[in-house]
Amino acid sequence: MGDADGSAAHPHLLRLVRGAPVQRNLSDAIHAICAVHGDHPGMVEEALNRLAQPAGHDWLVAVADGFTAERAYLSRLLAAVGPLPSTPGQSETASALVGERHTLEMLARSDRAGCATGAVAALLHDWVPIRRVLDVAAMRFGIDVVRPSFPAEPDTARIVATLGAPPSGERAVTFGAQQLFAQHRGLWSLLEARASARDDL
Repeated sequence: MGDADGSAAHPHLLRLVRGAPVQRNLSDAIHAICAVHGDHPGMVEEALNRLAQPAGHDWLVAVADGFTAERAYLSRLLAAVGPLPSTPGQSETASALVGERHTLEMLARSDRAGCATGAVAALLHDWVPIRRVLDVAAMRFGIDVVRPSFPAEPDTARIVATLGAPPSGERAVTFGAQQLFAQHRGLWSLLEARASARDDL
């Protein structure tokens, strides 16, 4: 699901990780990713606090620890890339990013068993292509690239399979994942539209 529905295949992300992307576009992406995923508590911490599926506690703790390091990396990148590129429609962009963060928090706080699990698992899956953008920006702006420290992919697959085992749980996991991927696709489409408005495509 993630390869087709998530960030990896979005044309704008591909522009940012191939060749020599426009510096303003990289800066814009870092600002947007920070707006959605750079604050604490993030959606993983919200899922851990709600803990709709207690059996996922240790996995969520490990994911949250990984995102603590990712937020520190994002903070260094944000300081390095400088101010947000001047772009028409900035107030609308700010509102859209707040709305996306709110939607992800609602997924994480869901009492429906499996919804938050699916969303967090999808975030881990989608963070791989997002991390490629972060690392391109790090190399462009002179920041040391650090390795992510998330649970191993087989461990995540195993816990998601366990938590999504009942038919209703499987549907909830799928729903949470689909919603996360949809929000991220919307984020890249927004950034693509902003780049077009700056004549940076």
